[in-house]
Amino acid sequence: MNLFYKPLAGCLLAGLVLPFGSFAQTNPTQQTSSSNATALLTRMDKVADGLTTKVVDWRRDIHQNPELGNHEFRTAAKVAAHLQSLGIEVKTGVGKTGVVGLLKGGKPGPVVALRADMDALPVTERVDLPFKSTVTTDYNGKTTGVMHACGHDSHVAMLMGAAEVLASVRSELRGTIKFIFQPCEEGPPTGEEGGAKLMVKEGVPDNPKVDVIFGQHIASGTALGLFTYRPGSVSAENDIFKITIHGKQTHGAAPWSGVDPIVTGAQIIMGLQTIVSRNMPLTEHAAVLTIGAFHAGNRENIIPEEATMIGTIRTLDTTMRNTIYRRIKEVVTSIAKSAGATAEVAISMEDAMLVNNRELTAKMVPTLQALAGMPNVLLVPSGMGSEDFAYFAQKVPGFFFSTGARPKDKKPGQIPHHTPDFQIDESSFGLGVKALCHLTVNYMEQKAGQ
Repeated sequence: MNLFYKPLAGCLLAGLVLPFGSFAQTNPTQQTSSSNATALLTRMDKVADGLTTKVVDWRRDIHQNPELGNHEFRTAAKVAAHLQSLGIEVKTGVGKTGVVGLLKGGKPGPVVALRADMDALPVTERVDLPFKSTVTTDYNGKTTGVMHACGHDSHVAMLMGAAEVLASVRSELRGTIKFIFQPCEEGPPTGEEGGAKLMVKEGVPDNPKVDVIFGQHIASGTALGLFTYRPGSVSAENDIFKITIHGKQTHGAAPWSGVDPIVTGAQIIMGLQTIVSRNMPLTEHAAVLTIGAFHAGNRENIIPEEATMIGTIRTLDTTMRNTIYRRIKEVVTSIAKSAGATAEVAISMEDAMLVNNRELTAKMVPTLQALAGMPNVLLVPSGMGSEDFAYFAQKVPGFFFSTGARPKDKKPGQIPHHTPDFQIDESSFGLGVKALCHLTVNYMEQKAGQ
């Protein structure tokens, strides 16, 4: 995930964090489980507690051996071997390197999907850990480290743990569980397909047809023991764009004899920043426009012929998104023309907006409340990050939530995702494993009771 939301502290105007009771009055003891299910959950929790060391070891092994999107071969093999050892039906090579496991319960019921993403990021790790990543790769023409800087290694480990817990009680399960280990959440390499979008295209939500899907994201900025969630829009649409500026190459000592695409590009970057600040109704929805890279030239005394830049657009409203599209093209072409250059803009959607099904959210949040305690389940604002779980949630009702994992010695915002300093507290894993198991069993029990 490119960036995940975190709770905002106590500000009524800036963004209110509320316990679930402020969204809908519920009694978690009434909505979570029957007495039979409660006994089953208690037994499952004991199994989960016994897996703590294994889950941590899995995560550390994956962390030390990270793989970029569509190249998660080692991770996928580890997952597949574990699922097969549990007697779970396994299919590999799904969505290029994904793994899908099918666990059939002993009783009829719905099909519940649980998803974890597997890919790492082109980030060089700075955290001094015994299992620190030292993997390097060539990425977009540059040598860089590879690091699980967003917590996907923990997602894989927790879902492997949940699979072992649920397999231990398969005869008592009222339905089927589809375990989805998804590659390439951070986006595919240039020219390739990947991620949840490709898995949906290949029919992962079908055969058997999934009734609901649950997913979680570890959060380095959220305190241990907390869950955060939001009904409706959770994270933003993510569009990527590339701008190519064509100038006229010349000697760096005679700029008047050419057209400088670097200076033109700098002016374009500043012009683009006015789109959000001056054209967007930010009191209605947030929006972000960011330039992430600018490339031009290869020598100090040559003004190059061409410059390129790439960036991202994050929106929570389709009208605002379309306005940003239009204004980017207007700003870029107008500034380029004023400098005697020409420019091209290419924009494409990377991730759709993630929307939690409201009815499913209302039914399942009491499960998290019963597990963590009602004050520890917080309603949060929409985030400007993107999450390709959105494509699964477009096909079937989905519920995506966050599990707090901020180390106790760190302050909020000190170790953000997608940075070399990203860290999480592994003691959060037990709660994450149990959450996946409880949501699955309680949903099955609710369907059985209808």
